Amino acid sequence: MNERVVYSTEPEDFYYMDVNVPCQAACPALTNIPAYIRCLFEERYERSYEINRMANILPGVLGRICSRPCENRCRHGEPELGRPVNICHIKRAASDLKHQIPLSSEGPFASLGKKVAVVGSGPAGLAAAYDLSTVGFSVTMFEALEKPGGMLRYGIPEFRLPRRVLEEEIEHILNTGVVLKTGVRIGGDVKVEDLRKQYDAVLLAAGCYRSVPLNVPGEELPGVYPGLEFMMGVCFGRPPAVGNKVLVIGAGFTAFDCARSALRLGAEDVRICLRRTEEDLIVTRDEVHESKIETVKIDTLMLSRRIIGKGQVEGVEFVRTRPGERREGGKREVNPIEGSEFVLPADSVIVATGQRPEPMEIPARKTDQGIPVADKESFGTSLKGLYIAGDYLTGPSTVIEAIGMGRRAAERIARDLTGKAFRERVARMEETEITDRKRTWDYLPRQEMPTVQPVKDRFKSAGLEVERGLSPEEAKEESKRCYLCYLHYEIDISRCIYCRYCIDVAPRDCIKLVQEVKTNELGAITGFVETESWRDVNAIVIDNSRCIRCGECMRVCPVNCISVTKVELMERMAQKGKAHV
Repeated sequence: MNERVVYSTEPEDFYYMDVNVPCQAACPALTNIPAYIRCLFEERYERSYEINRMANILPGVLGRICSRPCENRCRHGEPELGRPVNICHIKRAASDLKHQIPLSSEGPFASLGKKVAVVGSGPAGLAAAYDLSTVGFSVTMFEALEKPGGMLRYGIPEFRLPRRVLEEEIEHILNTGVVLKTGVRIGGDVKVEDLRKQYDAVLLAAGCYRSVPLNVPGEELPGVYPGLEFMMGVCFGRPPAVGNKVLVIGAGFTAFDCARSALRLGAEDVRICLRRTEEDLIVTRDEVHESKIETVKIDTLMLSRRIIGKGQVEGVEFVRTRPGERREGGKREVNPIEGSEFVLPADSVIVATGQRPEPMEIPARKTDQGIPVADKESFGTSLKGLYIAGDYLTGPSTVIEAIGMGRRAAERIARDLTGKAFRERVARMEETEITDRKRTWDYLPRQEMPTVQPVKDRFKSAGLEVERGLSPEEAKEESKRCYLCYLHYEIDISRCIYCRYCIDVAPRDCIKLVQEVKTNELGAITGFVETESWRDVNAIVIDNSRCIRCGECMRVCPVNCISVTKVELMERMAQKGKAHV
């Protein structure tokens, strides 16, 4: 082993990673973002793709449709630093530019003699099946529909997610030995109790396939479509007729997919109707931007009261709203303004206000709606060997959240069946050289995703992918913008001569004169007591939560007392025989 590499499982090192590599901490799958961006910069596309796949299973898919929580935490997006790095599209670039899917770096292992049934082949089910199969479990995945992918295949339009990309990455998962059985509805064709008798563990990752209704008068009129059923019709190649004027009621990704799909079906006036404001949307800025470019209109501060029509939908009556206080979870209350009613005409109305799981006949503890209850940490139910993950556990979530849950559920199942851990999180620390980032790279403009232009060409084929992908040159240019926050800079106080050169050259207030270092109960550094008086200075410290890894401090230090360590949060196979704690 390289003596300059150290692996740590100490809580204070995990705390450090959460604070100082905010993009990775924000990713539900804990993807090693700085590492894959660096590999892409070095034009090591297969390695960049593999680093992604080790954590998030479906890099090519997520490079197109991820909700990008990492970008909201990117240090480059802090107020005085500019816009976040285009992390998601760099992920896609690695997928687009690789020559082939690299072989997995782990497993499949020898059979453990244990069988697991995974119900549902959406993102949570795929992630769980992959992880379990690669460590030696015999995995059978059941899918009610004719092809695997769940909402990835039947809920997201092809102009956002080409099916060739999805199929390639699913095929890789199946190649690990996962047995796929499609057209089998669990709870209908096969009972869950039958699976429990045949398998050592059963994981329900069946998703949310029941649309949430508006519960307003007129919702049963012809021409009113639940959003999920509408999108499934589009994805099956059996879309309904929408007419010229379409109102979409909803604020999530499904609502925007419905609106953009309606345009491709020939609608001329498509509006998304929001109860709150555009600023309250959780969809990405790119999604909003592209929808508007395609002529989708976004109407805000309006609440549907009833759907109007005689034998066919003719319009929707709304009432104006004003934003209220923010509730727990961040959403603002919706306050109707009585007396402000108005009507918008419509040839069709798409209700995309959410989905929920289907009830299932299982002798387990259930909610009032008939949905089995599971612990969100252990994923276990009141029945031994029965687990729940993904949207079937939490309700609608994002793809990356579902993948993260599926992987955590797989690890729990593996531990429960064998009494030992198979994977463990570690902080990997390696001495490294000064960064080769140039200070001028901090000022590079963000490389935006090229799209099909002119816009009218997007409608020539309903399945034409709108985003064309970054070129190798654009991807490399964007990768330069990453600060590489996994680099840790530290001053050796025993060698420091307090010359202040590092402080003078630092472009940000990240090097501090410190009287006292604050720590928490884990021993992790949480802050500093700064001082301006030299007589009170006990150390000069680099605050890595403010540092932008420019390396200028190292370049000017006359005594070479500043070192840099690459610190990565990663997974590795657990030590042999490590007991289940």
